[in-house]
Amino acid sequence: MRKEELDFVLVPVGLTVMVSYHLWLLYRVIKHPTTTVIGINAINRRIWVHTMMEDRLKNGVLAVQTLRNNIMASTLLASMAITLCSLMAVLMTNSNGGYRGLRGQDFVLGDTSDLALSIKFFSILICFLLAFLLNVQSIRYYSHAGLLINVPARSQRAAPSLAAEYVAGALNRGSYFWSLGLRAFYFSFPMFLWIFGPVPMLVCCLVLVFTLYFLDVYSGWGENREEEEEEEEEDSGVHGRC
Repeated sequence: MRKEELDFVLVPVGLTVMVSYHLWLLYRVIKHPTTTVIGINAINRRIWVHTMMEDRLKNGVLAVQTLRNNIMASTLLASMAITLCSLMAVLMTNSNGGYRGLRGQDFVLGDTSDLALSIKFFSILICFLLAFLLNVQSIRYYSHAGLLINVPARSQRAAPSLAAEYVAGALNRGSYFWSLGLRAFYFSFPMFLWIFGPVPMLVCCLVLVFTLYFLDVYSGWGENREEEEEEEEEDSGVHGRC
């Protein structure tokens, strides 16, 4: 196999690994949320919203400050993403001169043609554009949650519990968009290494998936809940016999 043909084999393998892992993670978040960090955080955010809205006068400032910190984090990532988009646009216009030094080098095993270079830079640009759009949506939902979390319950037509559920849903959607924006940044790492060939790109995909697995998966929450339920059942059985 010629080194120009490695891109047609290794790059799809790396992308398949990344996409398959995130599809598996999505399944775990939906079906078994207590085994993932994303699912556990979503459950705790819902509890947090209910706690903040139970005593609005006492917890209102804390809620607004917390949501403001989330908005600042999303704003930082969105600003970084649009800045990197501008940088990639400049590199794409001058890609021929910037990439000439890598052509003909032995460590670059992939395709080094102008078309391949344009595809590589465009892939990175797409990742940063997605990161920008997703973080903007995250700011939108955080702003909605920051306003609604301090609305008096007596002024709402819905029951207080339903109002809190709506605010918790807006907060969780903002967090989901923030997580997706962060994943777009993660996808840009192997795309960037693809400039130096498909081999570094594939290695980066494997290392990234291995690292993300330990950051996304958590098993202690479910085990603790099962132990508590077993203890409650034992206690209820003892009291019943008494």
